[in-house]
Amino acid sequence: MNVTEALKTRITCRAFLDKPVPEATVRAILDVAKWAPSGGNLQPWHVYVLTGERLKEFLAIIAEKQKTMPFGEGTEYDIYPKNLTEPYRSRRFKCGEDMYATIGVAREDKAGRLKQFARNFRFFDAPVAIFFAIDRQMGIDQWSDLGMFAQSVMLAAREQGLHTCPQEAWAIWHKTVAEFVSMPPELMLFCGMGLGYMDEAAPINKLRTDRAPMEEWASFSGF
Repeated sequence: MNVTEALKTRITCRAFLDKPVPEATVRAILDVAKWAPSGGNLQPWHVYVLTGERLKEFLAIIAEKQKTMPFGEGTEYDIYPKNLTEPYRSRRFKCGEDMYATIGVAREDKAGRLKQFARNFRFFDAPVAIFFAIDRQMGIDQWSDLGMFAQSVMLAAREQGLHTCPQEAWAIWHKTVAEFVSMPPELMLFCGMGLGYMDEAAPINKLRTDRAPMEEWASFSGF
């Protein structure tokens, strides 16, 4: 699989098969992703991987906490900017509407939407969970480096025939995640990511988000 194919076939997978991923495969993906660029070669990423019984144990803790804290513990950073302006607000709205449409959940069905939101915290049944963290001393430049590393993980996963689901939603459980994986206090949780084999039959995996035409975001001169 070439890079173009990996980019175009990468989706946010929201339904995975109950099929384990070998440790060697996960290690191979991370070993490739480590070649992502970073300013000054700081390599500011920190990764925690859970699977098997350890993952089940963690998800059971989250499920129990969700009974009294359905929206988690609060985040240490804003997942989206406050008062999001256009065109970004409309893009986010359309993405959500299109996703819920694939599973027949109407906008007024708040219980159905909450139920689907809660599936984030099962990693959509992915057999492998990855958490990405960064040292608190780092700035926005290093956060962008972490994003490039996460993207590299997603592309390397496609080469292995796997899919991923990057989830900043896990930021609302940063305290529980940090405690469970023994994350040192100098690190901050960025996001989680489900990894596994996509359930091709799941309607929600039929979603393909659109992209703005290049004329909206690129300018060329001097050619």
